[in-house]
Amino acid sequence: MKSLHNLADQRASIPLLADDVLEFHAARLLLLLKVCGVAGRIDGLTKMAKLDFFVRYPQFFDEVCRHLGNLDKSVTTPRSVESSMIRFHYGPWDSRYYHVLSYLEAKDLISVERDGRMFRFKLTESGKTIANKAEGSAAYSHLVEHMRNVKKVLGAKQGSTLKNLVYEVFGKEVADRPLGKVIT
Repeated sequence: MKSLHNLADQRASIPLLADDVLEFHAARLLLLLKVCGVAGRIDGLTKMAKLDFFVRYPQFFDEVCRHLGNLDKSVTTPRSVESSMIRFHYGPWDSRYYHVLSYLEAKDLISVERDGRMFRFKLTESGKTIANKAEGSAAYSHLVEHMRNVKKVLGAKQGSTLKNLVYEVFGKEVADRPLGKVIT
């Protein structure tokens, strides 16, 4: 994964995937904190990762909505997988989280506080400004709409509850997959 600043040195003939761009992931996580959080804050790394999983895998979100009895068609938005995640000890995970969260903290876009074993991620004033701009952008409108649906259905649940829900509903796709394998 590279920053856009470093991609200027790359030859034009080499394909560039959005999934490889640091700022792509940073923008999504800023929006996740803004849209799925409470007052621009998400309590817990597990909660953040599981909400991000349902944002990045809309088909899995649709399935969990059916499982929870939420058949409201207004919350389902079928789309393709935005970015891959791997099977980790606590379910779906992206090893780039540490890198992206460090980047956001270094840029003073988020603050990270520790409360016992839990981490609290909160947008700073600069982060709120950028997240507000992205939220109002046509380029992010589908993503923001989907995030609002994820928050509506899953936003009030704790991280451990979301983790258990993933394992309960997606045995074959996640729980039975060996550690370190990409979720499909």
